[in-house]
Amino acid sequence: MRPNLAARLGVWSAHHRKTAILGWLLFVVLATTIGGASGMVTASDDEMGVGDSGRAAEILDDAGVEEPAGELVMVSARTADGWRDAAGDLSKALTATGDIREMQAPLPSEDRKDALLRFEMKGASDGAADRVQPVLDAVQKAKDEGASKGISVYQFGDASSEKQLSDLLSDDLTKAEFTAVPLALGILLVAFGAVVAALLPVGLALTACVAAFGLLSLASHQLHLFETTYSVMFLMGLAVGVDYCLFYLRRERDERAAGHDAETALRIAAATSGRAVLVSGLTVMVAMAGMFLSGLLLFKGFAVATILVVFVAMLGSVTVLPALLSALGDRINAGRIPFLNRKNKKGAHASGGIAGKLLRPVLAKPKFFAVGAAVLLLALAAPALGMKTEQLGLEKQFGSDAPLSVSFREITKEFPGGPAPAKIVVKADEPGGIRSDEMRDALTKVVRDAGEGAELTVHKKAGVAEIDVPLPGDGSGAEAKKALGELKDDVVPAAFDGLDAQAYVGGDLADSVDFGDQLSKGIVPVFAFIAAVTFLLMLFSFRSVVIAVTSIALNLLSVGAAYGVMTAVFQHGWGAELIGSEQVGAIENWMPLFVLVVLFGLSMDYHVFVVSRISEARDRGLDNRAAIREGITRTAGAVTGAAVIMVAVFAVFGTLSMQDMQQMGVGLGVAVLLDATVVRMVLLPSLMTLLGERNWRTPRGLAWLPRVSHGEGPVVPEQPAPRRVPSAT
Repeated sequence: MRPNLAARLGVWSAHHRKTAILGWLLFVVLATTIGGASGMVTASDDEMGVGDSGRAAEILDDAGVEEPAGELVMVSARTADGWRDAAGDLSKALTATGDIREMQAPLPSEDRKDALLRFEMKGASDGAADRVQPVLDAVQKAKDEGASKGISVYQFGDASSEKQLSDLLSDDLTKAEFTAVPLALGILLVAFGAVVAALLPVGLALTACVAAFGLLSLASHQLHLFETTYSVMFLMGLAVGVDYCLFYLRRERDERAAGHDAETALRIAAATSGRAVLVSGLTVMVAMAGMFLSGLLLFKGFAVATILVVFVAMLGSVTVLPALLSALGDRINAGRIPFLNRKNKKGAHASGGIAGKLLRPVLAKPKFFAVGAAVLLLALAAPALGMKTEQLGLEKQFGSDAPLSVSFREITKEFPGGPAPAKIVVKADEPGGIRSDEMRDALTKVVRDAGEGAELTVHKKAGVAEIDVPLPGDGSGAEAKKALGELKDDVVPAAFDGLDAQAYVGGDLADSVDFGDQLSKGIVPVFAFIAAVTFLLMLFSFRSVVIAVTSIALNLLSVGAAYGVMTAVFQHGWGAELIGSEQVGAIENWMPLFVLVVLFGLSMDYHVFVVSRISEARDRGLDNRAAIREGITRTAGAVTGAAVIMVAVFAVFGTLSMQDMQQMGVGLGVAVLLDATVVRMVLLPSLMTLLGERNWRTPRGLAWLPRVSHGEGPVVPEQPAPRRVPSAT
């Protein structure tokens, strides 16, 4: 039987290690240099839109109507009209910056203790965040001067919030990089007990991330990206890159510990763990491709980013890693750390001792443990039945105590609907256009029926009209959603009935509602695609319908548990303070689909690795129970180490400032932890034990499927012994 692709790549890399290593370095340098020179293109707010709100933004964009970045500054005093001097001085200071326009007269509140300053930033709204700093400085100066006089100043707007979001994302990504990498390195030091062995997976994962960053920058010129895409790529790249290297390296060390020479050990690792890495990487990439079916630009960007970084990490693991292992030889254990690199009497590294003891009762009473594990996962998933999703506004993303959130809360309390009004966009296609009598009457009717505070702006040259409609409350709650629904379903259709016009409702809340509706439509085809792909890949890899079906079922249990924990922590606030977060009453609306896709992909890392080892034992003639015992115990160390690293990396994201990053980190971290412990160590072995020989039965109609060997037999061909490779232990 011929060696598989992973084996051939590993052998070639070991025999051409200079070419493999220099080729990898050249690839990383070129990808980084070219990508950095091209720069990354981020998606505009208009591009992110879907549904009616997206069509409204498209009309304005096509008509060349610039949507200025609006800003609100509220000046509050202890007494009625006590704000006048401070508001007047601040208005002059803001005008003096030269960066604003359309400064309106102060708008007093009902009790006249507060006044709202409304203005716009000059220039295009896309770059307003880069020009807002002088305005922020002027507001901060007024706040400092007014503090001693009982004057409070609050600012919220498009440019100021975008500026703070950009700064926070940059700080968070830096924090993640400088925290996650040392954490992963520390865990690997404990796992391998040697500095070089620990540095190797981290180094390869980081170079994979760097190269993928460059490739993503190039791709962004065709598919514009969201701001958080790089954070997602780094999270996935570091976790997957380290995992793949860890699987490969642990298998090579285990084979050397079992008595094989260095060349044979490297070949076996390439044929087994290398093959598992290829299958797992392919599964992850195809699963990520399912996000293209969502119909949302955000997920298309996530798909491109994750596919790129997983591909690069997989490529490095099966090419340059064998070359480095061959070149390093015994030096892989350089920098030994006392007490962390113990060997047993035979000189072999202990592997699976603790796992064997834990597995013994599971195999003895499989029905009890299968039911117990399933009940535990279902109990954790129970809160997800009441999951609520929404597009969290910036005031929720930053946390309730953040200055931006405080400003938003104070402004909306005194001036409801101010920061986030609904926006009705109208384009007339009939003769006379927007200036016709019929259109004027329709627009007047909308302004009248929309309620108090509605403002009409007509862009005569562009043939487009806009109507800003304040929404009740903070502009995003139940009252606001009800008012938005009335606008979309009643007010707008009634006003333009019979007219040849396009009229759509946009704005922040409309964007969120339309985004959620598209997600609801997209999640079914995405899930169907991922489940089908997972089933087919598992079927072709193991020739077993049972293994393919159980892999999907186990993944769904992990995903359900992750949903339940996310809902409990972030929607209900149970234990949120333990991670420095708080109850926000909902889950970010893109999070469930993202977690589903990522976990289906990542779970295959463990599933393919473990089941491949069980199948390998079966190919050697062991019965089902013995094969399960050997497969689980032999992979326990690698799976545990990989899971700990993944959980640690995800946990770092769970402690960042942004609410969506926290939700992503907690959801993925909990799911991986449960998947590597409850699922792989308890539910999988107990279920496979109960199923017995049915695990490996191939239906007659699928007998044509090719037989794939999971063992080392095909990678030790009879040939003259090659030159000796130094020992890797």
